[in-house]
Amino acid sequence: MIDPRRAVPIVALDYSDASSALDLVEQLGARCDFYKVGSELFTAAGPEIVRELRQRGARVFLDLKLHDIPNTVAGAAAVASEMGASLLTVHATGGSRMIRAAVDAAGPRCQIFAVTVLTSLSPAEAGEAWGRDSLGDLGADVTRLAELARNAGARGVVCSGHEAAALHERFGDGLALLVPGLRLPGGASGDQTRVVTPRAAAEAGASYLVLGRAVTAAPDPVTAFEGAVASLG
Repeated sequence: MIDPRRAVPIVALDYSDASSALDLVEQLGARCDFYKVGSELFTAAGPEIVRELRQRGARVFLDLKLHDIPNTVAGAAAVASEMGASLLTVHATGGSRMIRAAVDAAGPRCQIFAVTVLTSLSPAEAGEAWGRDSLGDLGADVTRLAELARNAGARGVVCSGHEAAALHERFGDGLALLVPGLRLPGGASGDQTRVVTPRAAAEAGASYLVLGRAVTAAPDPVTAFEGAVASLG
């Protein structure tokens, strides 16, 4: 049986300015030492926000979902590693050469995670994007992309909690799972369609749990974060 306490919580700093992001970091203090910097904050604040978080002793998950030609992605991965990111995302649909280029350029200091299918996509929306009438169940496509990512050297994949158990059963500890789109019991799903609770994701085999609006939109982010961590046992 998987011990849910092994899963590492990451708080998503999904803000449009550095001041708001750092205010939350101050509130959480020593309770949290791992933060996600996504496209919104990185576009607003640039590499300096990553360096600031590192100076405060926090680890950084740089969630840029890179998807470009291998040479361009390799260059970005090298810079991400140099600035101190611990995790960096690329899109698995960029292909094995692109993923391998990112892995090689990032080196051992920065682990590459490949995004399989965005948690905001329903099976119907994914089918529309990929030119199929209906995908029905996204599990087969998520597994296929996870296999591609693993073979290309990625340390892990980003998937929804709905696919985590099947991926953990197939790949075991050979492929780390990072699950976003988490909601606390009774919380609104927002623009996510494939959501689970932090505990359910951890019990399914997730190595990392990304806590976004469940914490950042809460009236008391500290209490919300502590509650999410406590739910893991």
